[in-house]
Amino acid sequence: MRSSSLAANRPSPDQLVDLLIETIHKMTTKAERRVVTRFSKEVMKVQGKERLLYLIAEASVEAPDKTVREVVFPIVNPEKLAAVIQEYTSAGAFHAQVHKVLRSSYGNHYRRMLPKLLESLEFRSNNAAHQPVLDALAWLKMILAAPNPRRVIKETDEIPVDEILPPKWRDLIKEVDEDGGWRMNRIDYELYVLRALRDRLRSKEIWVVGADRYRNPDLDLPQDFEARRADYYRELGQTEDASAFVDRLRKELRDALDRLNKAMPTNPHVRLTAKGRHPLSLSPLTPVSPPPNLEALKSELERRWSGTGLLDIQKEAALQTGLLDAFETSGDRVVLVPDMLQRRLLLCLYGLGTNAGLKRVCNGQTDVTYAELLHVRRRFLHKESLKRAISTVTNAILAVREPTIWGESTASCASDSKKFGAWDQNLMTEWHARYGGRGVMIYWHVERRAACIHSQLKRCSSSEAAAMIEGVLRHCTDAEIQHQYVDSHGQSEVAFAFCRLLGFILAPRLKAIARQKLYLPDLDCKSELAHLEPILTRAINWDLIERQYDEMIKFTAALRHKTAEPEAILRRFAASSVRHPTYSALAELGKVIKTIFLCRYLDEEAFRREINAGLNIVENWNSANGFIFFGKGGEISTNRLEDQELSVLALHLLQNSLVYINTLMLQKILSEPAWVKRMTSEDWRGLTPLIYPHINPYGQFTINLEERIDFDQKLAA
Repeated sequence: MRSSSLAANRPSPDQLVDLLIETIHKMTTKAERRVVTRFSKEVMKVQGKERLLYLIAEASVEAPDKTVREVVFPIVNPEKLAAVIQEYTSAGAFHAQVHKVLRSSYGNHYRRMLPKLLESLEFRSNNAAHQPVLDALAWLKMILAAPNPRRVIKETDEIPVDEILPPKWRDLIKEVDEDGGWRMNRIDYELYVLRALRDRLRSKEIWVVGADRYRNPDLDLPQDFEARRADYYRELGQTEDASAFVDRLRKELRDALDRLNKAMPTNPHVRLTAKGRHPLSLSPLTPVSPPPNLEALKSELERRWSGTGLLDIQKEAALQTGLLDAFETSGDRVVLVPDMLQRRLLLCLYGLGTNAGLKRVCNGQTDVTYAELLHVRRRFLHKESLKRAISTVTNAILAVREPTIWGESTASCASDSKKFGAWDQNLMTEWHARYGGRGVMIYWHVERRAACIHSQLKRCSSSEAAAMIEGVLRHCTDAEIQHQYVDSHGQSEVAFAFCRLLGFILAPRLKAIARQKLYLPDLDCKSELAHLEPILTRAINWDLIERQYDEMIKFTAALRHKTAEPEAILRRFAASSVRHPTYSALAELGKVIKTIFLCRYLDEEAFRREINAGLNIVENWNSANGFIFFGKGGEISTNRLEDQELSVLALHLLQNSLVYINTLMLQKILSEPAWVKRMTSEDWRGLTPLIYPHINPYGQFTINLEERIDFDQKLAA
């Protein structure tokens, strides 16, 4: 029993690779941070060095025969010159200090993982250019297996060096030996072999036997692409003629630039100037008039259904939609009567969705114990069953809506991530670079009327662009997403390219709008775009897009047919020393699509408002998370990945149940002629079912003044 338990808890190859990549990154960043902190304390930054050089040069030319003390020191005192010297020499010694700290950290602590790592993982590559890294790993494995491993590596060992060590580190590591050759410490070599391995693992140029996300990248692509090429092109709605694809894009780019160029003289919100680092300036959106009757509508909702329990919300949604039918036992049979099973399922879903826990929700229940809830949780609540229940409620929301109230359903969706605190003795939790603190990210996809159609549990360092694409392709409704709104972290040039090939429009709210550039269809048309000249840049490399068109379609088909996760596909295009040719083509195509988007974004204020409104909806969804997921301070208190995923899905289900019931309540109020007459266009625009002043998430509390605490109870025997 113990051996089987250990085998079940043994980390997978993917988890080991994640741990390896994270550890090497942590070593490097910690070393650089320590050195930067030390240098910032020791070195005084000298301001105005260019002016000092000018004054010294001018004085030296005017009096070349005089001494330094007579010419230079009256202009710049010796202390400032010493500070300039120290700053310059310290900058040159930075890499040496980083290497020293990094080597100490690796040699004293992290180095213990190397033998076990080489024993547990088998690395391979499909590209001969990366064979030196595999040769270096094989040599290290052989040396570590020897009875007395050598500490020094010599030139006669004939191991790959130049392919492993970056040029800036070679002079720090190599030493001249007594024979005139070079030698280096094996610890230094091990360290940079691991760093080279990390870079190639991230881009999947080196893959791991037996892994899933880090498997052979050729398996990510459709294996029958050559035989079914025409079918894949037809499913994606793309032409097989690469030159026709490029010609259509070139014309679309030219038309977008011409349209923006003509509109610039009369556009009061966009200002271009040739001066300064950022020539583009965009005025903020002016606030719209607040809806005059929404607060009254919320008050009416609270008056009619004040103090409605959140558990009652989920119960009513379950009875109306039949979401509990999605939960089937993993055992052979079910002995519980249906009513009792449904009651326990609701308590389990409420305990997980609010993060209160099963022990808390069974307190005060006379006929349900913690053990009974735990049994139902283990037998009935699984990842796939929760996803089916979420799909049931989401489709019920879309079906029950009255078009006269909510408008016609549109194929628009907004996505954003939210950080949740989580226990950190697992491979999912990471320290968040932007928000701080340890935790995980939940990436939500929310449509325009606040129904969440997809949720994902991600690491803090995961690609938000990959999560965005995954949500569009794998959401729980039958709708086809046509517009996808994201913030700056959810977009990239490669993401723009994939979204175009997949058939939907990526519309980000760009934070760094002042640094954006517009690419040209060709250099000849630059003179015709005089009003855009400050933000124009180079011409697009159309030949590259045309040459790699078939490969781009192949990767897009892999995304559409789910032969691999979007993050696994995008990881292959991570920036590295050797760029994938398809990556360069996708980035070039992304520049075209992003330029077309920017032309519309700068030209149409209504388009900017549409994007902003969509992202406000998902921000409102994120704010409601804290209201519902109140238990344990909103921290996911488990180290098991399965339990973390269940908590996220239960929260998703509970919050969508709230949207469903609120939709029915609001439709009940707005079916009355007096309220319909009272509503204005601003009210209809701002109407949302994701409101909760009338909800009591903690249960129903009553006070009976006749009941007192019995302080005279006898002690238990």
